[in-house]
Amino acid sequence: MPSINFFRFIKDYSFKNQPLYLVCLMMLFWSIFDGIMSYVSPLIITSDGLSKTMMGIIIGTSSISGAIFDFLVCRIFKNTYYKRFFMFMFAVCLVYPLILFHAKTIFIYLIAMSLWGIYYDFKNIGNFDYISRYTGKDAHSQSFGLLQFFISIGYLIAPIMVGFILVENVTWKPFALAYIFLIVSITFFLVLILINKKNGIKEIKSECHTSENAWSEMILWGRIGKILFPVLILMLFLNILDSFFWTIGPLLAESLAEIHQFAGFFMTAYSLPALLVGWTIGRITGKFGKKRTAFLSLIVGSFFLSLIYFIQNPVFVILDIFVSSIFTAMAWPAINGAFADYISETLVYEKEIEGIEDFYCNLGYVIGPMTAGFIADMLGNSGAFSLIGVCGMIIGLSLLIFAPKKINLKRELKNAQVQNIS
Repeated sequence: MPSINFFRFIKDYSFKNQPLYLVCLMMLFWSIFDGIMSYVSPLIITSDGLSKTMMGIIIGTSSISGAIFDFLVCRIFKNTYYKRFFMFMFAVCLVYPLILFHAKTIFIYLIAMSLWGIYYDFKNIGNFDYISRYTGKDAHSQSFGLLQFFISIGYLIAPIMVGFILVENVTWKPFALAYIFLIVSITFFLVLILINKKNGIKEIKSECHTSENAWSEMILWGRIGKILFPVLILMLFLNILDSFFWTIGPLLAESLAEIHQFAGFFMTAYSLPALLVGWTIGRITGKFGKKRTAFLSLIVGSFFLSLIYFIQNPVFVILDIFVSSIFTAMAWPAINGAFADYISETLVYEKEIEGIEDFYCNLGYVIGPMTAGFIADMLGNSGAFSLIGVCGMIIGLSLLIFAPKKINLKRELKNAQVQNIS
């Protein structure tokens, strides 16, 4: 049972990592804050009379600013340190809701979205730096898994709470609620600093990889990207799909008749399966393989999603989203496991593989919101979800048929280097 496995994991991981649990609690309350803002953002943008297409473009700029910031952060900050990055994250988080709430022009909305993308990057860098400093390499996967579990709970809770306090228009109430959880998160951050300082917890240093010149790096990125193209396309589409839900999902949820007060359960139905399937996915990938599991999961999940346009009952809409998300949720850990395999095969290219994967994730969150808003204007919210479901089936089937059964990155890179020399 998932719950038994989780609590056994907690017991095994035990109290030797108490500061990590403080980080988990800090990110739990932060993710509730971010989940509230994610749910409210498309609603408040469209409430000002902007079209869904324009709303998608505005939200898509958050990932553009995030991608640019990813490039600049290595040059602005010579050393990444979790205290500094979490402090910057909280500082931007305190400003973002104020700007979004008072935004009335497209320019101000673009500024707000840029801040959204930047504070999200601060969060990712801070988490990675903390875990890499204070946990051993053999415990990295466990630490990130535990952290992701708490973050997922936050994104489950946030839409439900917002659904209960929203009536017709977006008022100050969800913003006030978001600030409450942000303040609690900041409190845990301060406690974390005090405990680490008091206990004198030793940092675990790791070697830094220094890349070559920019042109050589671009050539290497091109080679790796070509070899990993099938899994990168799947990663791109999964992020496009996720951005569809967070862009027009709240709009569809708030339009559901008869269950307006429970509209937040629409996003919960999308998020909950990620917690349920994570404990069993290892057995499935062991039987079918990681890539094959991801492709098949996308096909089945997209099939159920494509049906949403033909479902009229709001309860069945939520149920359909839940069933669809059970399968698409399997694709995420399966394909992430495949990337982990490629990294373990070629540790020397770890940063490049992570960088390419992050680029495709950002690209998905640029394409997704813009496409979602445009299609929703043309076909309606439910029509947009059905169309992206059809696209998911086509992409999943194409990858299942044409993608190589096994990708040996180390061998392919060696062959590419030999061909280049000859």
